[in-house]
Amino acid sequence: MGFDLSRAKLDRRRPMRDQIYPLIRDLILTGQIAPGDALDEKAIAAQLTVSRTPVREAVKKLSDEHLVDVVAQSGTRVASIDAHEIEQAYLIRRALEMESAAHAAPRMNESHAESLTDILLLHERAIEQQKFVKAIAIDDSFHRTVAQIADLPRLWHMIEISKAHLDRCRHMLLPRTGEAAATLEQHRELIRALNTKNGDAAREAMRKHLDAAYKGVERLLQAAPKA
Repeated sequence: MGFDLSRAKLDRRRPMRDQIYPLIRDLILTGQIAPGDALDEKAIAAQLTVSRTPVREAVKKLSDEHLVDVVAQSGTRVASIDAHEIEQAYLIRRALEMESAAHAAPRMNESHAESLTDILLLHERAIEQQKFVKAIAIDDSFHRTVAQIADLPRLWHMIEISKAHLDRCRHMLLPRTGEAAATLEQHRELIRALNTKNGDAAREAMRKHLDAAYKGVERLLQAAPKA
């Protein structure tokens, strides 16, 4: 295995599966475990000093999200980058986030605007420092905050689960010239739209942002070597 989970801090008082699942998931989304790489449940369990049962349970959740392929007699491997899975993730995220923005706009106040602007500044700083994994986490914080303003926490949970296949591409795209700057400007436009308190304007700003991001993903997929 090309990764080391031995330093991961697990709370032995909490269910192991619920802690192991996000650890492996994050390694897959950030590309630290590449498409096609084997997932050795026994080795992961040894690194974490846990039994194989919670690791197996975590892998099952990842399989349900189509992030890993579990094949009898062949073991478990990280799923390939699949254009159809990515398109479905984009369509789900787009529909939910547009409604998130539309519901957030009428609720916007000065404190909300300041929170989003502060996140934007952190995002910009992370990009300047070329800390791209951190930048994507901050990007997610921006979108999660919009859902919180809208008072739609369950909606964000659904977005977070459904966008996993998009996230794998986001980690490949962000270091490319111009991608980060475009995202920052789209977030500024979204803040301006939210500040109008007009749900339709906020919905449209979110649509433009996510459509532009998806076009970048399409370019990435088109440029990828064919299997």
